[in-house]
Amino acid sequence: MARDWKCIRCSSTIMLATVWLIATVATPVAFAEQPGEGMTNDGSAIDSPTQDAPSADTDPETMLPHFGDKRFWISGQMNFIFQAHPSFHADYSGKNSLSPHYEKATSRVMTLYTGVRLNNSTELLVDIEEAGGAALTTGLGLAGAPDLDIVRNPLLSKAPYLARGMIHKVFALSKDKIENPRSFLSLFDELPCRRLEIRFGKFSLPDFLDLNSVGSDTHFQFTNWSVDNNGAWDYAADTRGYTVGIVADYEDRTWGFRFVEALMPKVANGIDLVWRPWHVHAENLEYEVRHGVMPKKSGVVRLLAYTNHANMGIYRDAVAQFREGLVAAPDITHHPWHVTGKYGFGVNLEQDLTSNLTAFARWGWDNGKTESFAYTEIDLTIAEGVRLNGAKWHRKYDRAGIAFVSNGIKRDHQNYLANGGYGFLIGDGRVSYGRENITESYYTAHVWRGIYLAPGMQYIVNPGYNRDRGPVVVGAFRAHVEF
Repeated sequence: MARDWKCIRCSSTIMLATVWLIATVATPVAFAEQPGEGMTNDGSAIDSPTQDAPSADTDPETMLPHFGDKRFWISGQMNFIFQAHPSFHADYSGKNSLSPHYEKATSRVMTLYTGVRLNNSTELLVDIEEAGGAALTTGLGLAGAPDLDIVRNPLLSKAPYLARGMIHKVFALSKDKIENPRSFLSLFDELPCRRLEIRFGKFSLPDFLDLNSVGSDTHFQFTNWSVDNNGAWDYAADTRGYTVGIVADYEDRTWGFRFVEALMPKVANGIDLVWRPWHVHAENLEYEVRHGVMPKKSGVVRLLAYTNHANMGIYRDAVAQFREGLVAAPDITHHPWHVTGKYGFGVNLEQDLTSNLTAFARWGWDNGKTESFAYTEIDLTIAEGVRLNGAKWHRKYDRAGIAFVSNGIKRDHQNYLANGGYGFLIGDGRVSYGRENITESYYTAHVWRGIYLAPGMQYIVNPGYNRDRGPVVVGAFRAHVEF
């Protein structure tokens, strides 16, 4: 454990030195407050982070022009991520281990976004998606998996599917209006300053919670699961990352509060949801303050809490069954249908340092006794990173970033893996526990109109929380098209 924290301190020192160096060489310019990249529902310029990507209506952003009639929305995107890693040291491997031999894989996600405004306060949003390609070792072996675009079950059909389908209703609570950057999640070009927004249907929880203008978007930014999302947030989702539920979002000029009630899957990493919300359900709450922690600099603070109730196993019970000789190895799924609870908390910060440099940090914790079920196998996480806008070197649509994340699991989860247990993502047959520490960097270059290319790199220590394996270097190249 001492070695793990030494690694964390070393990486944090490198991160801070990088921030200091960039901030030092950056040319000081007047601070300009701008709304974030769709990261807040309040379009006002008060204490919101700098914008990361150009507006969807500007020529460099999309290959094709969008509808002139603002009642409608049609757009799309294609995201291709190639990743590879060389051979690395491994004393042993299990059925869920990242392969220690050279391998490569390419994922793809293609989405068609559509929407129609039914009146001045109601709209219908429908997105069709296709996800395919492959993942390194079919997505196994790492809690902080390197590609958030992968489908975690390679046996799923590659046919297009309904990704989002929701009704969005806005209730005005004030007469004054603010500008709203139109997107596939909201077609309104202005909204009441104080309002209540209700959404009902199919969506992904990270569409509305735990957002961050620096680390939330695999199209332009980082691609690691535990950098783009809070790894300890086991958010309700099927295998593809979507659920069905209702979102209530109260927004005022400088703060907001969101509540989500959603369905959980039948089994861990399952594609089928349980349609009995009185038994199996998830609650998520987030409070957001759009105010920086540095004087005269924009920023956002978000506090997250969640509870899940589903057919989840208990790690301590699974280990007890093994020690009593009831099973050959601990099996978290070896129990009758029963509903257990899981809960956790998160903190999400972003802060402008200069007009072109923005930092972010996340912290997450869950109770760790209940089975990791819907997102990934992380009970504790801390992440930090920065994004530099290319305007500094006269390429305003380019961006570069570096982030460090350290992931861990609680004692019961450690014992489960050490005795030969397997989760839905990790398990080497045994484990010499150490925190999984990941450093990721990228550079996204705007090529022409809606075309972006991005090389990237990840350095992973103790893959799957195992000191007996790794470290691993994962190289990446991303091609992204907006149309």
